[in-house]
Amino acid sequence: MSRTGRSTAALVLAVALAVLCGCTVRAPDAAGGKQRSPVHIRLPGGRASGPAPAPTAADVLWARGDSGTDVRELQARLRQIGWLFDGPTGTYDDLTEQAVKGFQRKRGLPRTGRTDTVTWRRLIGMTHTPGTWELYLMGGQPAAAPDPRCLTGRVLCISKTSRTLRWMVDGRTVSTMAVRFGSRYSPTREGVFHIYWKSRHHVSTLYDSPMPYAMFFSGGQAVHYSYDFAARGYAGGSHGCVNVRDEAAIAAVFAQVRNGDKVVVYG
Repeated sequence: MSRTGRSTAALVLAVALAVLCGCTVRAPDAAGGKQRSPVHIRLPGGRASGPAPAPTAADVLWARGDSGTDVRELQARLRQIGWLFDGPTGTYDDLTEQAVKGFQRKRGLPRTGRTDTVTWRRLIGMTHTPGTWELYLMGGQPAAAPDPRCLTGRVLCISKTSRTLRWMVDGRTVSTMAVRFGSRYSPTREGVFHIYWKSRHHVSTLYDSPMPYAMFFSGGQAVHYSYDFAARGYAGGSHGCVNVRDEAAIAAVFAQVRNGDKVVVYG
């Protein structure tokens, strides 16, 4: 059979197959034998599928102004790969938005600063699930249940497990704040104590460091505001004192606590 005859036979066979399966096929281009347009598959009911639909924009999960545990995880993951240095705080602020923009730019994604589904999948693929320590690096973790010794009277109830301080009056929690403790070389003592001295503008004579709103409860150990804790979070530690990073919160407690009030430090 000649080349023309074989080509004609092939075309007839292709048309016959197309009729059987419900497809439409274009004749070969005279110049190069290539199809001029893609084959369109018929859907049930005889409706043509047509070209593939244009991709839709990724759904936005979180954006500036949002808050919650999901935002805290986002911030912890961004910290793992060096895009965020503050927090996690649980609030999608301007620093978080800038970090997301930087991550998106590096990966060739639209630089919106909003965390959409595509950005989130890429971030998850590059990081590990953050643990409690990473999620609450700068505080804000839920407070542990108060020790039974905290349920009567006026008490600074301090949990080493959750790293929180509750200011309690007659079993009611007035306020809660994040705290940090001494290192293993200078641990914060555990037990029941009482405030014996308050010093608003105290400076440590031993370490020459400021201890604003100091409330001493055991020797040289006190509850006080810490500039270092506010700046570095749990990356640092005290020399045995109970450090607070929220100045407004500790100022309010300092104004309410009296000499003789109880302090309970427990694991």
